[in-house]
Amino acid sequence: MSDNIPIELQEEILKRLPVKSLIQFRSVSKSWKSLIDSSHFIADYSGGQPQLQEQHLFVRYQNKVGENDERKYDSIVDDDSFPHRRVSFTLPRCVKMLRGSKSVGSSHGLMCLHSDYFGDVRRDVAVIWNVLIGKAVAVAVPNVVGDASSSMYATALGFGVCPETFDPKIVKINYVNPYRWFGDIENITSIPHQVEVFTLSTGTWRSPYGGSSNLPRKSIQFSDFYSIVIDGVLYSVATDRIKTDAGIESSNLIVSFDLTSEEFQEIYLPPHLEDYQGEYSLSVSKLWESLVVLERNEVGDATIVWRMDDDHDDDDDDDDDDGGGGGVPERSFTKLFTINTPHAYIIAVHAFRKSGESIIVIVDDDCESFDDDISLVLYEPFTKRITNLGIKGTEHVPTFMRYYMETLLLLDQPNDMIYDKGEKRRLEAYMQRT
Repeated sequence: MSDNIPIELQEEILKRLPVKSLIQFRSVSKSWKSLIDSSHFIADYSGGQPQLQEQHLFVRYQNKVGENDERKYDSIVDDDSFPHRRVSFTLPRCVKMLRGSKSVGSSHGLMCLHSDYFGDVRRDVAVIWNVLIGKAVAVAVPNVVGDASSSMYATALGFGVCPETFDPKIVKINYVNPYRWFGDIENITSIPHQVEVFTLSTGTWRSPYGGSSNLPRKSIQFSDFYSIVIDGVLYSVATDRIKTDAGIESSNLIVSFDLTSEEFQEIYLPPHLEDYQGEYSLSVSKLWESLVVLERNEVGDATIVWRMDDDHDDDDDDDDDDGGGGGVPERSFTKLFTINTPHAYIIAVHAFRKSGESIIVIVDDDCESFDDDISLVLYEPFTKRITNLGIKGTEHVPTFMRYYMETLLLLDQPNDMIYDKGEKRRLEAYMQRT
């Protein structure tokens, strides 16, 4: 780029380039590398013009190769060629060290994975990963309190990037385990380390900004804090379990966590969703930048998609402040369509394309078109057409997928490092400690 072009204009031109081009341009000149690596450029690029960026679908699945299973990680570009622009990629070391990892979430182009085994050692570790540029950092997760089979408490994680500071955050919630506590939950005075937030900029865990005055109610269960981020807010379906004279009553609701203010809020569901007690819980997803609730029937061959409408009356907010997480008036939900898969069993509706098509995982032993244990398929809601995407797996390892955008976040982070107890350590040093 000509030296006659002002540096400000050069910067604006660079912001419009794809990430892979920017990575290459860092080797062209020291001034460009300094600019692209700067924190303000990374933040500006992350908050720039999403319409200029390609959207990618991250997919992890277990592929059968002869007698063996092979874990695969693919990235698929969501454009007119979908799903043919598909590539596999090399995993960063800290991602490889996660054993049996689960997807915590994705936000601003970053993925977050978690496992309670790191290498061959039982340690709770989360990894924040920029899939596109191959950068990842590990985070030791403290104060994880047991599992659903043995502990009075359990732990759930959520992930998102603050839309103002572009600081990645992991939120950890300890909650009362309903399978191990049969009394009145309100008799519990406090939950150990109930909510802690990790911010990458500080490398430490701390209480949320509101402290003890801004915590979810003790009766709320986060059985699987599978969350979705929309406009800087984490959303997750939760269950409120309250003891009454007739026994334990359960009701579903949505709990949100603002990634900027770090405030929790409760969003009430319509009665038929609030009272839904099917074998499978409700879940949330994002469709056309709106929050949708997915209601799967007990047979497993249909899922209703409900869109949450932004129509609550702000004047009524003060009347619904009940403390302990804060409530808002009941939101209206519009039924958009039903995903029907005759002769096939829906394991999960994982994502929605920009076109509105659903990407789902199904199992079907009888239909010749879906002749493996698990198939990834595309469902067109208006024609009800089901298209096999050619990605197959097994039931033994959970298949998951998340959308991500191009970003430079984590570009300034060194490889093979882990944040542990407020310090940044090399992975070797962390694994050697007792």
